Amino acid sequence: MKLPSGEFYSADFGAGLAEGGAPPQVGPKAHAAPANVDDSALRLIGTSPSMQKVRDLIGRVAPTDSTVLICGESGCGKELVAESIHVMSPRADKPFVAINCAAIPATLIEAELFGHERGSFTGAMRTREGVFERASGGTLLLDEITEMPLDLQSRLLRVLETKRLSRVGGSSDLEVDVRVLASTNRSPAQAFAEGRLREDIYYRLAVVMVQLPPLRERGEDVLVLAEFFLSELNLRNGTRKRLSEDLRARFLRHRWPGNVRELRNAVERAYILCDGELTLSEQDMPSLRLAPEAGGDGGDLIQMPIGATLEEIERTFILATLKHFEGDKRRAADVLGCSLKTLYNKLHAYQRDRHAGMN
Repeated sequence: MKLPSGEFYSADFGAGLAEGGAPPQVGPKAHAAPANVDDSALRLIGTSPSMQKVRDLIGRVAPTDSTVLICGESGCGKELVAESIHVMSPRADKPFVAINCAAIPATLIEAELFGHERGSFTGAMRTREGVFERASGGTLLLDEITEMPLDLQSRLLRVLETKRLSRVGGSSDLEVDVRVLASTNRSPAQAFAEGRLREDIYYRLAVVMVQLPPLRERGEDVLVLAEFFLSELNLRNGTRKRLSEDLRARFLRHRWPGNVRELRNAVERAYILCDGELTLSEQDMPSLRLAPEAGGDGGDLIQMPIGATLEEIERTFILATLKHFEGDKRRAADVLGCSLKTLYNKLHAYQRDRHAGMN
């Protein structure tokens, strides 16, 4: 499918609040949309059923003007999904503006969203457009929407319903023509229960909800992505490095709490440290092992004496992993690579042995 080239913008919050300040830096991102775009060029890489479902949903929602709520853990690629929706939409030749609601101080976020008039508050030395106006005709991504103050969520709802806004300090309404996408790394239900998300704004944003799967649930996509990131590095540097079988196996075993972002960094680290065939030891890649938090005393490392039985080793590692995750059996089972039922059976057996030893 051939689409026109679009421009990708990131919001520069806080600009223009003082006399003589630099003009707003709203310029093209490094990854501007190519002139010819199809699904393979959108870099939603992977062949797993969960990612195919995401691509299918993007293909359905992109041609519409509906609002979309994109959910997923940090590092899953929520902004990439938003960019893909924009590039495949009729608004592709208009700006794509992304603003991180969590990164903007509460005192500035209203002016950043809706703009402000000169003199509307201390430091507002000139009139400035907000992101809604800067994204005019295009697409606006409200990243980490659950970090937006509740009172501003109420005002955002009005803008979405009426397609009109007033700048901070302004006395008249301005019409806006923007498609709004939102994203969050929280469960919407959890955010609502914690008082971080208004129920009405949720129903207005989630006309369609795209749920991105974490990398640990994407199977062989881990290796597909790793090969893609390595090919980028090889192309950029004129090399022909490759993943070792040991590293491929390590990547498949890892739980990837940082998701695709963590994987990309891991590939780059291996690329820097190795020549020819890429591999990583535990010392080279501390994030790929069950390790203490930064600044810890190494208390999560386990030493077993020579001569210990397999049963003793298994028991020690199961109990240590459970302790590491503060009794969370589901997380412990995930890391250990067993079912929750198996873990419960093991723990019950250990409890019976302990009681038998006391009698």
